[in-house]
Parts: sequence; C-alpha cells; structure tokens
Amino acid sequence: MPIYEYRCQACARVSSFFLKSINSELEPVCAHCQSKDMARRMSSFAMGKTVGSVHENFASGSEHRTPGYYSDPRNIGRNVESAFSKYGVEMPQTVRDNIDAARSGETPKGLDL
Repeated sequence: MPIYEYRCQACARVSSFFLKSINSELEPVCAHCQSKDMARRMSSFAMGKTVGSVHENFASGSEHRTPGYYSDPRNIGRNVESAFSKYGVEMPQTVRDNIDAARSGETPKGLDL
C-alpha cells in the first residue's frame, strides 16, 4: 500500500496520497488549493537508508556545534540554503544577496550590529 507525494505547481504545497495497491489509478488533486497541476516527488520515506547513511547524516549536522564553525564564512546561510532546497522552493534574490554579502564580510542590509 504505497503513499505518493505530489507538489502542487500552483501553490507549491505537498499533498500525500495513500493507494490500496501500486496498480491503482491516481489523478492527484492538491489538498490545499484543489489544483490538478501536480508534480510527483520522491518522499524521504521512500528512499532506502542504511545504518551508515543515517550516521553520516547525523554527523554532518553536528559540525554546527563545533567552535569555529561560523568563523568560516562559507557556512553563513548554509541552513537557509538547505531549507530552501529541501522544500523545493526557489530562494528569493534578496535572501541570496544577503547571504553572499555576509560571506564577503558585509553586514546584511537592515541589520544594526
């Protein structure tokens, strides 16, 4: 009994569909805006994971806690970039500009430090 995920091309939200069998027909409709313009996506649940890959992913998140992590300007905005990528949303140019400015040593516009 598979569960399929689709991203709505109209509102960019994700809807999940539970089917009785792999052979069941599906015409996905967005649960949020009722659009039929849907794109199938790979859900993280559907991707196989090994014990090794779980440990690798856990370890890669722990470097944020090490002293000096944020001393490296390449790490500024990394979580923001990751979140936009994870949810398949295009990053606004103003956000990209602020991250690039911070990485080059400039204070982002609108911040009084």
